[in-house]
Amino acid sequence: MKSILITGCSSGLGEDAARTLHRRGGWRVFASCRKPEDVARLEAEGLECLALDVANPDSIAHAMDEVLTRTGGTLDALFNNAGYGLPGAMEDVPAGALREIFETNVFGLHDMTRRAVAAMRDQGGHGRIVQHSSALGRVPLRWRGAYTATKHAVEGLADTMRLELRGTDIHVSILNTGPVTSKFRVNSIPGFEKWVDWENSALAETYRSQLIKHLYEDTGKAMFQLEPPAVTAKLIHALESPRPRARYFITTATYIVEAARRVLPQRTFDWLIAQA
Repeated sequence: MKSILITGCSSGLGEDAARTLHRRGGWRVFASCRKPEDVARLEAEGLECLALDVANPDSIAHAMDEVLTRTGGTLDALFNNAGYGLPGAMEDVPAGALREIFETNVFGLHDMTRRAVAAMRDQGGHGRIVQHSSALGRVPLRWRGAYTATKHAVEGLADTMRLELRGTDIHVSILNTGPVTSKFRVNSIPGFEKWVDWENSALAETYRSQLIKHLYEDTGKAMFQLEPPAVTAKLIHALESPRPRARYFITTATYIVEAARRVLPQRTFDWLIAQA
């Protein structure tokens, strides 16, 4: 059996990926979660699960060492799925907030990746790295600047590493996901409340009319929204295809935005994105 370590498995996309690969067979799945209660819940379902906080370097080192110990020193795949959003206008997001979100979405991801690549080189130079980016790794969106910045960074790291690993059998793929059902909105609320003083912002009325309701209320499915198995299907292709793609677009919205980005003048494209 091949082995895979997946981060961010407490809910949503990571949880679906771990369960699907576990049921599917052929993969020894190491699901990881930040909270002990989530680890216990997945273990009760029969998954191999371990505690991992990707914002904590010691936790990363311990988790990777534990996985390599259990497998005898090998790791066939890493799916960097963990991450969160931080809504708010960029003028209202302090530097401390950016440091915090980059610690999880970028620095922790990079630390995990470096350790995985080292293990893959030691086992003969083969493996798969899958980085979970977003449509916002390709284009900006109002109120999502902090998250957009982290995903642009992830894209740069992944694209560069893919070039540097040419000549090996270690493949790097990116998942550019659009609207997919998850707890992403709910999970972004604590960071927003911690860092963004929106009521004293010059944009307070805009927050009130545009962002707050969307953030705190379930407004139903977005246009073109898919369920987590749509992401898992692309993940499986990235893991198992003899020729994995460099980038996988997921949801119709992502394809539309990518096409518009390529063909429209910048001013026109900015107008289009500003309508979202």
